[in-house]
Amino acid sequence: MVVTPDGGFYGTIGGGTLEFETIRRAVTAIREGAASFMLQNVSLGPDLGQCCGGRTQIAIEILTASSLEMAEALSRKEAERHPFSTEAHVVNGVVQPRRLLSASPTSRISLQHDQGTGNQLLIEQFGSRRRELYLFGAGHVGKAVVLALAPLPFNVTWIDSRAGQFPVAVPGNVWKVANSDPAAILDQAPDGAFVLAMTHSHALDEDIMARALLHQRFDYCGVIGSKTKRARFLKRLKARGLTDTLTANMVCPVGVTTVRSKEPASIAAGIAVDLLVRDEARNHQQAAAGGGLAQKLTLGQ
Repeated sequence: MVVTPDGGFYGTIGGGTLEFETIRRAVTAIREGAASFMLQNVSLGPDLGQCCGGRTQIAIEILTASSLEMAEALSRKEAERHPFSTEAHVVNGVVQPRRLLSASPTSRISLQHDQGTGNQLLIEQFGSRRRELYLFGAGHVGKAVVLALAPLPFNVTWIDSRAGQFPVAVPGNVWKVANSDPAAILDQAPDGAFVLAMTHSHALDEDIMARALLHQRFDYCGVIGSKTKRARFLKRLKARGLTDTLTANMVCPVGVTTVRSKEPASIAAGIAVDLLVRDEARNHQQAAAGGGLAQKLTLGQ
């Protein structure tokens, strides 16, 4: 997270007393003109009076106006939609220029001992791991789904054949694509992407599902609809030559089916929860939260 001299902040390290204390320590370090990098140990019980046990370390780096160029460069790199890593030596409490690494570390941040120089080596991961989602349909529910996914770890490619259906402004993780042949977009979609169809046309939904299932490389293929729609789609897809093995991968209905409300926002909430659960199950890890660190660094300029 990023803390400003007046105690304002962007991002989170989990909230609660630990985050409050970290903000206080960061503000104090800024005002006292402390070294640019420091590592502090915190015992959650004795130090913070928390019921939970254990210890943690807090890394605080003081950034000045001279750091802005570095932050902007990292922010531009984050905008490329792919996580990346850097390493930097820490010499006498000062972080040296960061260097891009070719491979990503297993943790978001680590501090290691460089045996060659005797200095500490700060390794960081920037950006967030995000699932690519191809959302077809810019109707009421499609618009609600885009908003529901805005703070979640998804890059949304939003496709509709009707350019006028898209709102002017969309969340930062959304890319609008107007195409007269929406299903063809899937040929450029990456392996492991999620595909979700909710267009104005059942025939178009069917085309999208057929194409997605035939690719056999997407981690999720869902189409909005009822159990009746599912039964009809299965029959029609079979008539197209798709095997039972392929059609078994089609999800319909979509979302958390225990949500009974038909309001677009409620439907979207159920879909967002289901997609998040499926994404975490595919990756065997917690979904990335929040935006990239470098983007937060440039918010206050």
